[in-house]
Amino acid sequence: MTMEGGSFRAGFVAVAGRPNVGKSTLINALVGQKIAAVSPKPQTTRKRQLGILTTDRGQMIFIDTPGIHKPQHKLGQALNDEARQALDDADVVLFLVDASRPPHAEDEMVARHLRALEPPKPVVLALNKADLVPGDQRPAREALYAALQPQAQRLWISALTGENLPALLDLLFEHLPPGPPFYDPDQVTDLYERDIAADLIREAALLHLRDEVPHSIAVRIDEYKERESGAAYIAATLFVERESQKGIVIGRKGAMLKQIGITARQAIEAMSGRRVYLDLRVKVRKNWRNDPAFLRQFGFAAPPKRGKKRGRGTNSRGGRP
Repeated sequence: MTMEGGSFRAGFVAVAGRPNVGKSTLINALVGQKIAAVSPKPQTTRKRQLGILTTDRGQMIFIDTPGIHKPQHKLGQALNDEARQALDDADVVLFLVDASRPPHAEDEMVARHLRALEPPKPVVLALNKADLVPGDQRPAREALYAALQPQAQRLWISALTGENLPALLDLLFEHLPPGPPFYDPDQVTDLYERDIAADLIREAALLHLRDEVPHSIAVRIDEYKERESGAAYIAATLFVERESQKGIVIGRKGAMLKQIGITARQAIEAMSGRRVYLDLRVKVRKNWRNDPAFLRQFGFAAPPKRGKKRGRGTNSRGGRP
């Protein structure tokens, strides 16, 4: 890494978009490993998470934000607050859309937030899922999205296949200010392993459960211990809102909870590089998504606005802004 002549750049990129357009998938692809939970269901991401990419050119810090949407409960309001705070903190905004279909009302909602930013931020509009859009259909589809953010630079990409991701990085680096890195070069996220484990357990629940049940789940890590063998023992509680949901999550003779546990354990082992013993249980916390006290316990309250500070991270959270 070189910083000679002020050529090294470092800054924050807020990845904004409606739910389920591929924000977490894209960040995982750009940093080169899985750090964020991904599922086919919307609102998989509930908290801001940083994905840190350091190259010879600079350090790009992606802020993975919850999808901006029309909230139905206090949790939804808190998720929108998280996303808006990320936009305020960013040097540049990456507006990600699912270009395999026409713009949605929530795409327009995101665009309105971007147009209202004060001071204005540079915006790169990434038309994701290019692998699903034939070339002859792209100009008309691009025009629909360009109307949402006329001043934005635009690029077709695919987070799944990698199409145009190097070109996307080039565009984003142009908007980062010169300066030293915020984090150590080998750091890829600001979360502890136990935080990522909680997200991966909820991801497994999202993958296996149906209807509304997955979005009624919160995960608390009760114990995260490293054993002498190097393996990790993790005990976690899955909270649901109703007794009927508890039965669905556990399943007949515990079959569903076992399947969730197997999928989560495999994902945590792939993330941590060691064996994992996972112990899951399910509890009911009625109407927790509208319970301010419970939301605060899980860190969903809107954070106070903070300025960015430079400096190297000294642990797995680094110098998070």
